[in-house]
Amino acid sequence: MKVAFLVAPEGVEQVELTDPWQAVRDAGGTPRLVSTKPGRIQAFDHLDKADTFEVDQVVKDATVGEYDALVLPGGVANPDFLRLDKAAVAFAKGFFDAGKPVAAICHAPWTLVEADVVRGRTLTSWPSLRTDITNAGGTWVDEQVKVCTSGPAALITSRKPDDLKAFREAFLEEFSKTTKGSAS
Repeated sequence: MKVAFLVAPEGVEQVELTDPWQAVRDAGGTPRLVSTKPGRIQAFDHLDKADTFEVDQVVKDATVGEYDALVLPGGVANPDFLRLDKAAVAFAKGFFDAGKPVAAICHAPWTLVEADVVRGRTLTSWPSLRTDITNAGGTWVDEQVKVCTSGPAALITSRKPDDLKAFREAFLEEFSKTTKGSAS
């Protein structure tokens, strides 16, 4: 299982990157950090700078075909930067077009709103995104984790770092269904 973690050069909530990343590794998968620029990305602990992480691939050079699934970590600034990058939005949309699962936590669904892939889907997020999701044609729910399979690609969403345990369990289950399906 090869999983893309799409993040902006700065603004990602560190725990929403590192916790799911470790879950993919623990499940025997290969996580890869994809960003809009090469080099290192700056993670944050809320509004404070945290660690930096090496970018594995620039999004303009990445293809959906290289990956089995996509994780979109949150952070307030991270998805706001991503939604302004056409290649990042197209990359995220490509997973839906290909029927590959996508997991997004906290503010990350902003990128999905920009990609116009929440229409007809039920998802959760940080509460401030409720209006954006509703205006984009999605149904917002206040749940720890929501798995929506009403489209060609499973969409797994959670609200905040406190939901990480449920988030990683749900996305690992959905990701494993996809990789088992592609292996047979």
